Amino acid sequence: MKKLVVLSGAGISAESGISTFRDSGGLWEGHDIMEVASPEGWRKNRELVLDFYNKRRKQALTVMPNEGHKELVRLEKYFDVTIITQNVDNLHEKAGSSNVIHLHGELFKSQSTVDPGLVYDIEGWEIKLGDKCEKGSQLRPFIVWFGEMVPMIEPAIEVASEADIFAVIGTSLLVYPAAGLIQYAPSGIPKYIIDVDIPQIASTGNLRKIVAPASTGTKEMAEELIEKYA
Repeated sequence: MKKLVVLSGAGISAESGISTFRDSGGLWEGHDIMEVASPEGWRKNRELVLDFYNKRRKQALTVMPNEGHKELVRLEKYFDVTIITQNVDNLHEKAGSSNVIHLHGELFKSQSTVDPGLVYDIEGWEIKLGDKCEKGSQLRPFIVWFGEMVPMIEPAIEVASEADIFAVIGTSLLVYPAAGLIQYAPSGIPKYIIDVDIPQIASTGNLRKIVAPASTGTKEMAEELIEKYA
């Protein structure tokens, strides 16, 4: 069974109704991104940051996976599929994908502020001031903020380097280190890029560009992959 590795971005979640930062003119729900997605913002105003992610979490509970997510689940019947996602929502898991690497954290988990290894599932949608880890420290969103290390990038690079087929869905390929993952995929393998606005990349090999929303573009890719390689 061939290994299909998928890098997914905001475009696939946007079709389910989750607002994206890249389309909002530098503001995210009215906030400067550094106010709510940086260590400095957290130190400055924890209550604001917690409230911001609580609202994102509450909204995420109301949305459902779209056809793009479902097509990736369908492909598991024919391929060994690993999804590397830049998204913090759980729509891939909700759709039924069984192997998902979250590069930028997970919205429905919290993390200790003194021990990054202490990560907890969130019941419901709130983290409140005063909610503490077992070491007595305030819990924060389990999100990789600007300026922080990306702990899952090494596992993602390893997975990308072992791909038989590599696909990029719904991402501008502007956010590093995630954007560089396609360069780790073996040069001769089939590669797909699906987005309404295909980014410019320097890539060798068999590159197929599908100019389409994630939902319809992923279905088109799935039909091709099943016919050619399954």
